[in-house]
Amino acid sequence: MAENILGVLPIPKLLRRFALPSIISMLVNSVYNIVDQIFIGHRIGYIGNGATSVSFPFVTFFMAISLLIGVGTAANVGLNLGRKDQKRADLVMGNGIFLALTAGLMLFTVAEIFLIPLLRCFGATDIILPYAVDYSRIYIIGVIFVTVSIVLSDLIRADGSPSYAMISMLSGAILNVILDYVFMYPLDLGMRGAALASIIGQFLNLVVALSYLRRFRTLNLKRENLRPDPSVIKEIVSLGLPSFITQFAGLLVSITMNQQAVKYGALTEYGSEIPVTVFGIVMKVNSIMLALIMGTTIGAQPIFSYNYGARNYRRVRQLAIITLITTSIMSVCGMLAVQLFPQQIISAFGQEDALYNEFATHALIIMTIMIFILGIQMTSISYFQAIGKPRYSLIVSICRQIGFMLPLLYILPLIMGLDGIMYSFVFCDIGVLIVCTVLFTKELKDLNRLIKNQDQVCGSASR
Repeated sequence: MAENILGVLPIPKLLRRFALPSIISMLVNSVYNIVDQIFIGHRIGYIGNGATSVSFPFVTFFMAISLLIGVGTAANVGLNLGRKDQKRADLVMGNGIFLALTAGLMLFTVAEIFLIPLLRCFGATDIILPYAVDYSRIYIIGVIFVTVSIVLSDLIRADGSPSYAMISMLSGAILNVILDYVFMYPLDLGMRGAALASIIGQFLNLVVALSYLRRFRTLNLKRENLRPDPSVIKEIVSLGLPSFITQFAGLLVSITMNQQAVKYGALTEYGSEIPVTVFGIVMKVNSIMLALIMGTTIGAQPIFSYNYGARNYRRVRQLAIITLITTSIMSVCGMLAVQLFPQQIISAFGQEDALYNEFATHALIIMTIMIFILGIQMTSISYFQAIGKPRYSLIVSICRQIGFMLPLLYILPLIMGLDGIMYSFVFCDIGVLIVCTVLFTKELKDLNRLIKNQDQVCGSASR
């Protein structure tokens, strides 16, 4: 096997090489639903956008399962490659692909059987429901394409080819945009056309990712490794669990937010449909910012894992600091862009009446004011997963969504009405900033201690 570049190339060069393709890949993943929503907003109107908002929990849950398997598999592969345990790395790869296939089939079956009850639970009103059914019934067909392609993309990055992973995602996104126009304008397929464009794009992602299987340089896919191994599955789930909980808790937040929007929106001049639609759009805008940050941290993950497994602690520390600075700058720039141009951002999703635009602009400004903390939050979660300390990632994930966000979504609307839903995001982010700062500072101190011990051992050996 060739020497892995993760332990050789300078850290800044490695981060650029891995982060840029990962950022594009994550942006592309966000584009699938955002492009649908933009076309739907202009072609059908805000009721159509409301349908994609109440369908979005499906997307979130599919992503949660995909990241559980993909991140857990890639982190374990990286750690084992760093330890020079080739056999174990290959076994982890095979089990990860098996899990992705199994999960995709199970998710499709459950979503298809319980589609309408689930959409009702996600906040669909009588007006929105028919549009949501048209969109979701087709969209969920693509879940197996999503799960397998995301796991393969993570493995391709762990193999040292982030650009190929980017090409896989980019090819599907470009096709999705083209087909969105074709299906919704010349063919006039409405919500079904938007969903069909998405799953065809996702299928192309999968095809391109599968074509890499014979090109792996540091990994070997063997048929016998596709058989499930309980110990390997446990390792994958352990390291991938924080990503799953982050996404799954986001699903709970999304459902609760939709339900609260219907309840408290009905008491205002905006009604139920406008808040549900607008909050969904804000979450999509936020997902663009999240994609930039997660792209950087996902790009850093295989570098963290390999070097921590190889005990190159100085490289790990250098990467942690550079990643934190980079993601923090991105977060601040994203916050400023949203705060300065809220109306322009909202108008991209369709032109509506003055009442809708007034509420949408107001909600976007409030709900994104604290997104500048995303840098430290996502860097912390990604770092702890990559080095095999998922417990700390779990603490951050649970604190954010379950410890802070969910209670705030119930408490603040009782005091502030519809505005309480928006301000829940502000107070939640303040709490998460405190937790992340404490944990990450402690970890950097521990890393410094490991480096000091290594220096002492090397000094003794040289004497």
